Amino acid sequence: MIGFRLAAQRPPDAQRVTDTVVMRFDHVYEVDPALMTEHTPQQDLPAWDTHRIVDSRWEHLAWMHDHFADSVLSGEELLAEIEAEKKEGEP
Repeated sequence: MIGFRLAAQRPPDAQRVTDTVVMRFDHVYEVDPALMTEHTPQQDLPAWDTHRIVDSRWEHLAWMHDHFADSVLSGEELLAEIEAEKKEGEP
């Protein structure tokens, strides 16, 4: 039987980012679980499972980029483009 002790894999305490968002691991943002308890029962996830899910999402995003994107822009590039367009439109 394969198993683990949740106590040994308990994620760090959540740090509040906004009224509705918390962060337990660097750059992994979650909707505050307390806001979802009425409609969706919450369960404890071990730290390794959170890392597995995040890694899988990055893998999927890379696959999507490889197969469907002509180019990939960073958020900084998009913001710079928006700012440049705003400046062009100013009198």
